[in-house]
Amino acid sequence: MQGRQLPEAPKGSEATPPDLSPRPRALAPWAADWRATRGRLAPEPASRTRGEFQRDRDRIIHSTAFRRLAHKTQVFVPLQGDHYRTRLTHTIEVAQIARALARGLSLDEDLAEAVALAHDLGHTPFGHSGEDVLAEAMAPFGGFDHNAHALRIVTALERRYADFDGLNLSWETLEGLVKHNGPLTDRAGAALKGDLPEAIAAFDLVLPLDLWSHASAEAQAAAIADDIAYDAHDIDDGLRAGLFALEDLRAVDWLAGLLDEIAAWRPGLDRARTIHELGRRVITRFVEDALTESLARLSASGAACADDVRQAPRPLVALSPAMQAADAAVKGFLYPRMYRHPRVMAVRARADDVLRDLFARFMAQPADLPAEWRPAQGCDEASLARAVADYIAGMTDRYALAEHRRLFEWAPDLR
Repeated sequence: MQGRQLPEAPKGSEATPPDLSPRPRALAPWAADWRATRGRLAPEPASRTRGEFQRDRDRIIHSTAFRRLAHKTQVFVPLQGDHYRTRLTHTIEVAQIARALARGLSLDEDLAEAVALAHDLGHTPFGHSGEDVLAEAMAPFGGFDHNAHALRIVTALERRYADFDGLNLSWETLEGLVKHNGPLTDRAGAALKGDLPEAIAAFDLVLPLDLWSHASAEAQAAAIADDIAYDAHDIDDGLRAGLFALEDLRAVDWLAGLLDEIAAWRPGLDRARTIHELGRRVITRFVEDALTESLARLSASGAACADDVRQAPRPLVALSPAMQAADAAVKGFLYPRMYRHPRVMAVRARADDVLRDLFARFMAQPADLPAEWRPAQGCDEASLARAVADYIAGMTDRYALAEHRRLFEWAPDLR
C-alpha cells in the first residue's frame, strides 16, 4: 500500500521555510518564558522546532551523565535487586511530578522537567554515602558537593559539542540546577549555608546566577517534586526490602489515615495492591496540597512576572504547613528504619571503602587514571585531587567495583 504523498517543498530562492516553531500554551504571568531567556554562555542560533527549555531538556536526556544514573544507587545498590529505585528512576519520577505541578500552576513544563532531570546529575556512585566519602577526601582541596558537581558536568565535563564544553544550557536551567533548594547567598554575597562551593562561586563570576534570590517557580516545583518522590518511592522500596511492615507505617498519623481510607474503600485488599494504592495516594495528596498552597501564595504575592517570583521573600511554590509536617513525619520515620537500617549501613560501609581506596590510589599513582582523566604532569595536588574526584564521581556503582577489582584484585560483595 502506497504511503501518503507529502506536498512538494517550495522551490526557488524566494521560498519561505515553513514555520515550525513550537506553539506554547497560555502560561501564568509568573511563569518563565523561553522566548525571553537570559541566554546561554555560548550564543547559539534559535531552533526552528523547539523552545529554549525544550532544547535544555533534550540535551540533558542525551548526556552521558544522565545515562549513568541508571546504574547509580538511590538507597539500595542496584546489585541488590532489579526493582529498587536507581538514581535514574528516581529522577524520572521527580520529572513526572514536576510536570504535573507545572501544568497545574500554568508554568513552563519544559523548564520544570529540565531542572528535575538535571538535579541529580552530580551524584556519585553509591548514593549520598559516596558523596560523603568524596566530601571528606576533598575537604583540603575545595570540598565536594553534588549540586556543584552537577554544574561542572553541564558546563565543563560533558564533551559532546564542537563549539563548547558542557551542554551550554540556558541561564534559567542553570539557575534552577544551582538554586532549586533556595538562595545560596545574601544580597552582599555572604553564603547562607556553610561555604559556597568553589565550582558555583567560580561559575557565578563568569555568568552571574543571582545566588541571593530564589529560583524560578518551575525550579521550585522541581524541588517539591523531589521531596514528594522520595517519600512515595522510599516507602515502597522499604516495604519491598522488608525493612519495615505496612502496619509499622501507622506510627505516622498521616499514613495511618491513608491506610484506613484504603481499608474502608477496598476491605481485604491484598498487600501488594495496598502498597501501590498507598503510594498513589501519597503522591496525589502532596501534589494536590502543593497546587492549592502554591496558587494561593502566587496569587497573594501579586507576582506579575518570573522575576517577581525570584525576588519574593519566601518560596511561592510550597506545601502547606500541615503537609510540611506530614513530609517531616514521613522522613522522620524513614531515617532510622531505612536510611540507617543495619542492612543498609553495612553495605554503605563496604561501598565507602571502595571509594576511599580508589581516591587514595589515584592520588598516589595518577598514572593509574585513564589517559583522558590524567591532569598535566607537574600539576599541583589540588588540581590532581579535583581530577580524581571528577573521575570517581562519574562512575556507576558497578564501574567503581570493576575499577577497584582492577587495581586491588578484589572488590567487596555489595549484595
